[in-house]
Amino acid sequence: MATAPNQFKASPSGSPEVTAGPTALPAWVYNHATLTRLELERILRPSWQIACHTSSIPKPGDYITLDLGSDSILVVRDREGHIRAHHNVCRHRGARLLDGAGHCVGPLVCPYHGWSYGLDGALIGVPSRDTFVNFDKSANGLKSVHTEVYLGFVFVCTTPSKPAQSVADGWAPFAEELAPYRFEELVPLTPIMEDEWPVDWKIAIDNYLESYHVPIGHPGLNRMFTPDYLDQRGAGLVARGTSWIREQPSSRWSERYYQTLLPGLVDHLPKDHQRCWRFYSMLPNIGIDVYPEQMDFFQVLPRGPGKCVTRYAIFGLPDARREMNVLRRLGSRINNEVNKEDRWLCERVQRGLESPSYTPGPLSSIERWLLRFHDLLREQIPETREPFAPQVFAERTVG
Repeated sequence: MATAPNQFKASPSGSPEVTAGPTALPAWVYNHATLTRLELERILRPSWQIACHTSSIPKPGDYITLDLGSDSILVVRDREGHIRAHHNVCRHRGARLLDGAGHCVGPLVCPYHGWSYGLDGALIGVPSRDTFVNFDKSANGLKSVHTEVYLGFVFVCTTPSKPAQSVADGWAPFAEELAPYRFEELVPLTPIMEDEWPVDWKIAIDNYLESYHVPIGHPGLNRMFTPDYLDQRGAGLVARGTSWIREQPSSRWSERYYQTLLPGLVDHLPKDHQRCWRFYSMLPNIGIDVYPEQMDFFQVLPRGPGKCVTRYAIFGLPDARREMNVLRRLGSRINNEVNKEDRWLCERVQRGLESPSYTPGPLSSIERWLLRFHDLLREQIPETREPFAPQVFAERTVG
């Protein structure tokens, strides 16, 4: 695990002497326009991002879009059934082609001047083509985006160079424990949704990356499960925490009913998998929560300084049993309450960081994956090591 700057110094004897433990990032990094732009440029755009699950675009012509800062990515299944990803920008004058999710009956047509593209991105039609001088249609197709399909999920990277590590290699240490959940066979239980929070994206990610707050901040989760920091594992940019169902039934009926229904309905899983919730994070901004009856993914994206949007969806194996529907509703009910608690906590952190009295506090060993995230920021944007925003940042944000 990487350590924060100045955690150790050499003693007179030459052996390392611990002077202070690692600390959190300074408050200014959680509400600064220039830093948000640098985070998109240096951290988020060069990383793998989930666009959708393959089952979200099952038929040729089905598409979905992903907005990443000022960029937009269009993921579509072509006529041969292959999944393609393009920059969602017309090559003529830059108009966005599509929004949200849907189905294209024919080609992709720009709503501005009618340029049309095949689902493979090739330019196939230009109104008044003879008015363009020395026009090369083959050189004006949509710009492609790096894609990788892993465990049924479509990952994209928008920069010219894709990440050094593939998605499959990054998740390889966890492939065996994920295999029983049969991710490739999942179907959507909800569409991809978005939820805006009045907090910086890093506050939301900080919150997900540590469970130190669970015994206090999530009483229901703590009634049902052991804290996931008691069973953690990390490798590279991916980490996992596992919460195990407690032997003592919950005092709340909905939680107790979930505990009672669970074992008999998920017998497709090994015994140990039937008793736990698994929480995976993929730095810098992706979470995958795996429950015995369903799973979800989410990614937190900046919407400017001090604002973010959580993009998420829920999936499950095809199962028409009434009891499974009840179990999934109970699981979602529990998770919705946890999500509300997390939002409330994150908003309080955003407000607290605005106080001039705040200085970065020490981090617990339980918060080690949060420290890994902070070190990633310090590595890619060295200015985040500074206690106050550098003057050059202030000059660039005037007006």
